[in-house]
Amino acid sequence: MAPFSLMTASVSLLAKSFSVVSCTGSLARCTSVLPAAYISPAKCLTSQASGPPKRPLNGYMRYVLQQQPVMSKQNPEIKSVDIVRKIAQQWRMMSPEQKQPFEEASVKAREQFKVDFQHYQAQLTPAQVQQQAQERKQRMAKRRAIRKKRELTNLGKPKRPRSPFNIFMSEHFEEARGATTQAKMKSLLEDWRNLFSHQKQVYTQLAEDDKIRYKNEMKAWEDHMVEIGREDLIRDQTLSTKKKPAAQTPTAKKETKKAKAKAVKKATATGKSKSTRKTTKGSTTKNVRTTKKT
Repeated sequence: MAPFSLMTASVSLLAKSFSVVSCTGSLARCTSVLPAAYISPAKCLTSQASGPPKRPLNGYMRYVLQQQPVMSKQNPEIKSVDIVRKIAQQWRMMSPEQKQPFEEASVKAREQFKVDFQHYQAQLTPAQVQQQAQERKQRMAKRRAIRKKRELTNLGKPKRPRSPFNIFMSEHFEEARGATTQAKMKSLLEDWRNLFSHQKQVYTQLAEDDKIRYKNEMKAWEDHMVEIGREDLIRDQTLSTKKKPAAQTPTAKKETKKAKAKAVKKATATGKSKSTRKTTKGSTTKNVRTTKKT
């Protein structure tokens, strides 16, 4: 029995080795279609131990990540932005059959993401769920602010006026001391503090001129926004000044007071005339009645 059991153990071990070899062979065949970064099980898993699972990439982004290092190596003089544009052009020219492996990998990754996300949500406490909701609101508010800023830039909203120090910094930034931007800012701040008052006055006057520029440009821009029907982009203070009636001059106030006094006098005069008419009518009717009786 011992030799037979030893033989069966060796056969099972040999079978396991064959299964490992076949698995590695199939994995190598798969990597010939897609890169290992998109087929390896360790890379495909989206779950993380410390945080929520990351959203999977779509087919186009998978193709970009595959082709970007190749094209960068072939064209080291081209900028990364131009390389991405070339890859996007290649993706548009590809047939559906060529895109299919990337799209299928994206679908599988989305299915795995749903499973991992449900598993992650089930492990959260109520406090963590509330914290995630607050973080989501903050992210959405930040995105809305970025979109609004981009929209205002596209609509040509004037830039805000610069401060005296900003004007000084823009003029002397190139020759400022320091290797990094932060070091240059620090040195410029020290130089600004060491300036005399008459030296700072030049930049203060430039800042005042910039305020006038901003005020005039904003007025023209807001008038244009009213013309195109975008009153929602106008400042609240501008809307409040437009809604308020124009301030009357002292002479106009006197004239309105005189007109009101005349109207009051006229009203009282008409009231008195009506009362006198009524009294005269009453006396005449009484006289007629007395004459009839006599």
